[in-house]
Amino acid sequence: MRHALALLVLLVTWFSAARASAGQVVVWHAYREAEERALDKLLDEFRAAHPGAVVESLAVPYGAYASKLEAAIPHGHGPDVFIDAHERLADFRDRGLVAPLPLSVIDRTAFDEKLLPPLELDGKLYALPIALKCLGLYLRGDATPASLDALPSLAYEAANAYAHAPLLHAFGGKMIEGDRYAFADGPAEQSLSWVAAAVAKGKIPEEASEALILQMFSAGTVNAAISGPWFAADLPRDLAYRVVPIPPVTPGGNKPRPFLTIEGAMLAPKPRDPELAGELLKFLVAPSSAIVRAREGRQVVATRAAWTDAAVASDPFLRGFADAAAEAIPMPTSVAMRAAWEPTTRAIQKVLRGDVTPRAAMAEAARRYADVTRPLPPRADPRFALFLVGLIALFGAFAAVRAARDPQFVREVKGSVSAYAYVTHAVIVVTLLVGVPLIIGAATSFFAGRSGDLHYVGLANYWDILRARGGPLLASGSFYAVLAVTILWTVCNVVLHLVIGVALALLLSRPALRLRGIYRVLLIVPWAVPSYVSALAWKGMFHRQLGAVNAVLRAIGVEPVAWFSKFATAFAANVATNVWLGFPFMMVVTLGALAAVPREVLEAAEVDGATKWQRFWLVTFPLLRPTLAPAVVLGAVWTFNMFNVVFLVSGGEPDGRTEILVSEAYRWAFNRQAQYGYASAYAVLIFLLLVLATRLLRAQKAAA
Repeated sequence: MRHALALLVLLVTWFSAARASAGQVVVWHAYREAEERALDKLLDEFRAAHPGAVVESLAVPYGAYASKLEAAIPHGHGPDVFIDAHERLADFRDRGLVAPLPLSVIDRTAFDEKLLPPLELDGKLYALPIALKCLGLYLRGDATPASLDALPSLAYEAANAYAHAPLLHAFGGKMIEGDRYAFADGPAEQSLSWVAAAVAKGKIPEEASEALILQMFSAGTVNAAISGPWFAADLPRDLAYRVVPIPPVTPGGNKPRPFLTIEGAMLAPKPRDPELAGELLKFLVAPSSAIVRAREGRQVVATRAAWTDAAVASDPFLRGFADAAAEAIPMPTSVAMRAAWEPTTRAIQKVLRGDVTPRAAMAEAARRYADVTRPLPPRADPRFALFLVGLIALFGAFAAVRAARDPQFVREVKGSVSAYAYVTHAVIVVTLLVGVPLIIGAATSFFAGRSGDLHYVGLANYWDILRARGGPLLASGSFYAVLAVTILWTVCNVVLHLVIGVALALLLSRPALRLRGIYRVLLIVPWAVPSYVSALAWKGMFHRQLGAVNAVLRAIGVEPVAWFSKFATAFAANVATNVWLGFPFMMVVTLGALAAVPREVLEAAEVDGATKWQRFWLVTFPLLRPTLAPAVVLGAVWTFNMFNVVFLVSGGEPDGRTEILVSEAYRWAFNRQAQYGYASAYAVLIFLLLVLATRLLRAQKAAA
């Protein structure tokens, strides 16, 4: 009877799960504001048309979109339908994250024929075009310039490879030709020379970011800006502007052709309800849905029939970007394209700073591209590694059996059973959140591969890192050069944290100081504010043209500094930011330690004639040392891995020379063809260095 009841429960559970999944579809997207509201409205309409269906949507930040898809879809926790840029299709296909669309979903006549080939791989269509995005020229005023040379000023991210692409194409160049890095060709030199000259004349702002461009265009500092449809979402609602295709660089010259991104609706390999997911795909690109997305989401929709709607066709914003998209070049879906962004951007930055000539920057970019895309280490025989793991496991088993047979050990375990009840949950949580990721990361370091195709390579990743990938040991970007910068970074920050924190704590501990409570709160604020926010604020203050630091320098008659053009100044900017973030911690620790210093000892030293400095150095500081020592070690570990400041303030500039080990590992994992094994080897080396350093400090302390 019990077996029959259990079987009935299992059948009911299976039937309920099958019924729920059969009528369910999950949609992921990276939209925000108007685009997200338009999509939500369409999903509400789809739910109304399918009363028994469960339609869920999730907005995922664009920066984390691909990694979350990669983590969720293979385990069945991801979307059934997702919307993303077409240039990731090849990578998604190689990772098994996207499936070819069934023929019942495809209506090729609904779209411009040139939009479909970029969405095809090996003759199969993998997405339906949703919307088009590319760069256009935002203008204030009624006059349309005949060329970019005719504009008195122009704001755009000149040092960004994506923003530079239209100019590159105008001069007849390419960034990628097949799998060949074509930015090292002659047209690239012409495009770089034109931009460098425009920046030198003050026509294009230096160190321009999206936020700076938005500020300058909104305030009327510049009347022309190059950006995409996303730029309009942050413009003031009462600002009058127009959007037109980017005009030729010179009168009568070739027109700049930006890269075209086709946002496609894609299908996961194993949707919960394939039929319902197919219906949703067709619904999202239907003319009525496209009209909603165009009118309310301000999207340049890909569905032809939507442009017969009077409101859509007459919208100058949509029409301007539609005209720009008609001239744009679909971005290649090749994985090689992703490897080209970083070396190209760094080459442009070096030219704009005046560090090297365009030709030298292009040659260096080609070398970096070749280094990132070089063949991976060959497969290695895993038998020795498996034998070693088995041997370690065998020794561990022998040790466990030996301990279990020891009467003293058994008595100690039995006597501690009640204590284990209090710590078991903590051990489980720490193991799952810390131990398991460490083990997986360490294991990944013995593999190599791109796009999820990993193969065992043994110690090849470590060998590549430790021999600087075959180049000079102290070349820019080598492990040893980055390690030297990391050590310098850690020492400078910890020393300044300690000196400033202790000095402020001594000041705040004086009984005669008024308003001590207010000062303490104000000085703790930098520690309380999220480091991400503080880092971005400091980056803005160090801006060459509009930063507060240079404004102060101008006020006292000092020439403004291009902070991120040289290693010393960029490193100083990083250190200043991190000191601002870190000194409150050391100050709070010191204040707590000072409260425990016996006043009788200080009074006795004063009676003996000791000066203030002698009382501090010979009495107070030795009493503070036991408390400060672990705080210094903890601060050193934090600073050694302080990713946020380096990544957000200097971004590794100039030319990657201010990168630290953790940010360099990030580059290999996410900017250089997703070489997770190589990045994991970096992480393991960082861990071993920190373990070694803390052990040496502990041994030194014990010897003292």
